[in-house]
Amino acid sequence: MKSSTHWRTTRVESLRDMTPTVREFTLRPQDAHDISADWSPGSHIEVELLREGRPIRRSYSLVGRPDGECFRIAVKRLEAGQGGSRAMWQLAVGDRLQVNGPRNHFGLDLHAPAYLLVAGGIGITPMLHMTQHLQAKAGHAPLRLVYGAHEAAEIAYRPLLRELLGDSFAEFVASEGRHIDIAAEIEALPPGGQMYVCGPVPMLDAVRRQWAASGRPVAELRYETFGTSGRFAPQPFRVEVPRQRIDIVVPADSSMMDALHAVGVQTLHDCKRGECGLCAVDVLALDGEIDHRDVFLSEHEKAGNRRICTCVSRVVGSIAIDSAYRPD
Repeated sequence: MKSSTHWRTTRVESLRDMTPTVREFTLRPQDAHDISADWSPGSHIEVELLREGRPIRRSYSLVGRPDGECFRIAVKRLEAGQGGSRAMWQLAVGDRLQVNGPRNHFGLDLHAPAYLLVAGGIGITPMLHMTQHLQAKAGHAPLRLVYGAHEAAEIAYRPLLRELLGDSFAEFVASEGRHIDIAAEIEALPPGGQMYVCGPVPMLDAVRRQWAASGRPVAELRYETFGTSGRFAPQPFRVEVPRQRIDIVVPADSSMMDALHAVGVQTLHDCKRGECGLCAVDVLALDGEIDHRDVFLSEHEKAGNRRICTCVSRVVGSIAIDSAYRPD
């Protein structure tokens, strides 16, 4: 997919609360560049924010069709997150924000005979443009979208999704005892159909297990995730880098990658969502337990605890690592 690596200044044009914890941001670039060509289904942008005076970068999926003039993203406020959502929710109309992209690591194949889109929570955001794009095709392939959330009030974009999909849209609310039957959804997908998933790591892990059990081709399952969901609540943990004689404590509201970068320990990275694996480093010693929040390492690799993805995964206890990147 075509992508841009140009950082540009944008202005917060408008804010819209989609649910009590999901806010949509419309960002207008100050330059006159038409952004439509770079904005394809599944695209995201990277934004630079300040947390306690230090810059942090976060990626957010673009919402809906491009209009050529403004970016639209939606951000879920996470009280136990790493500070990015809180910084976004503090923005007001007129504020400036640095933006990079769009980029696309979750591209849509337009030639499948059928599609199953599965969203969990804020994972609905990339699905909107995918749905609109597929629906706009003449004689479009069968399409079903299932959307899971903890509370009914957290179903963002419900009216639009119902208008677009009608009976092909289904929502599942955990607090009401309704959960997505992943095995049944996969079984109902016609042969050759593709499945696109965006949601927390536990959802994706369950999908990958069921997809493998179904015997369907691996290439027909596409996914994107976010590493804010783990087995343990975020808490501070100690990281030692013996090669560089560095010993730090990672705060509860910071990623290991950000904490390492702050003291000069660089790691290769790209997606910052636990998908590409570039930021994975070797584990030299572990006193405690790793909370693997990535989707790059296999279940076998996670069980072995020999590597950790620093962008999203955390530790309960302390860990010694060998940085994968050593600048000359």
